[in-house]
Amino acid sequence: MMTTEKPVYDISKLLSKIESTYRSRTPKSGALYKVARSLMPGGVSHNARFFTPYPFFEKRARGQHLWDIDGNRYTDYWMGHTALILGHSPAIVRAELRKQIPNGLLPGTASENSFGLARLVSEIVPCAEGVRFCTTGAEATMYAVRLARAFTRRNQIIKMAGGWHGFNSSLTYGVHAPFEASESAGLIPEEKERVKLAPFNKIDETTNLIMDNAKDLAGVIVEPVMGGGVLPADKKYLQTLRNLCSEVGAVLIFDEVITGFRLALGGAQEYYGINPDLCTLGKIMGGGLPSSAIVGKKEIMILADPSVNRPKDERAWIGGGTFSEHALAMCSGRVTLEYLKKNRKSVYGSLEREGDEVRRSLNKEFEKRGIRSTTTGATSLFGTHFLSDHQNEISSQEALIESRRELELPYFLYLMAIKGIFILPGHISAISAVHTKFDISQLVRATGDFADFLVETQ
Repeated sequence: MMTTEKPVYDISKLLSKIESTYRSRTPKSGALYKVARSLMPGGVSHNARFFTPYPFFEKRARGQHLWDIDGNRYTDYWMGHTALILGHSPAIVRAELRKQIPNGLLPGTASENSFGLARLVSEIVPCAEGVRFCTTGAEATMYAVRLARAFTRRNQIIKMAGGWHGFNSSLTYGVHAPFEASESAGLIPEEKERVKLAPFNKIDETTNLIMDNAKDLAGVIVEPVMGGGVLPADKKYLQTLRNLCSEVGAVLIFDEVITGFRLALGGAQEYYGINPDLCTLGKIMGGGLPSSAIVGKKEIMILADPSVNRPKDERAWIGGGTFSEHALAMCSGRVTLEYLKKNRKSVYGSLEREGDEVRRSLNKEFEKRGIRSTTTGATSLFGTHFLSDHQNEISSQEALIESRRELELPYFLYLMAIKGIFILPGHISAISAVHTKFDISQLVRATGDFADFLVETQ
């Protein structure tokens, strides 16, 4: 990467040019957003789906493409929050849903469909000696914390500063800088007293924190690839967490809602060769429908067994929710995982090659124009960042904060508005099995064009 004097860009001028094009291409979305905002706070029902100046409204999706209500087509790298590893609406899922719909949607009872998916998960995920389904990743991480505390009879949880584990109250802390500040009104200050923040990928500091809290430490939860910044954990860091949790009797929790069935068929556990005690799953496991799970060692998961008569203070009460084991989600998840298992070599080999190509080529396009950048990630996950003068890489939240984040929105909005490439501003990107070499080359060329556009505005 080139080391140059920090260029000065007129960000407002950059955005003004790009937003003008975006507004001219999306007038129907702009009009609908005004109406939607009057009824729905922010016009959306997930914070990530809002971006400046307004989100486009999707009309349909198939394969690697989205179409908005104005008729614009986008090559999609957001891919349903990274959940759609087989692309939008794959044929095998559609066919399975058509078979299930006449037989019921929400039986509200134990079902053969859910057992089939649970058995498949237990065969694929190394730590999955027990499986309980729920509906969202936030539920799964909430239950993981509850199980860790029930199993250890301790209270303290350590999470990574900048780590995101859904909107459950006990883990909605330390997500955004400054990490010690409250994330939201309405959160009880006492919640964060039982949560400590570790610096991601910093072995010495994290070791000290774990040992200082060893007596009351119930568990450590970590994303093997941190979604915020798309930062892969160093293997030595994860191995240190594994060793220390075993030493002090704490539960190691991998939040694999993103990395499960993504980094490898067996997720980050297979990719890194390190097994946690508990793991949360979601996204890909649902095959495009809402489903999540908490899985792990049998001696921990047994605490959620309602058939065992235990005193209240010796069980971990996991309801799962009305829509857990939803018939359609169980079917879509099962056929998706069956396909991935049957085609693991071709699917994961291709995804890793294409991910490596994206990271290498995007870095090269910026470097050729003297723009300092790095594209982080692992296998099919990636995220592009612009480096400050003193930076050569980004592997921690501290480094991410120091990067030139003001250039991210112009880049992603340029791709969207001018090139028809959808990368959700500020969020993780994912390649699916249906993205082609041509799609990748388009992304690379579009990035080069943006780099030229950026240089012209100096």
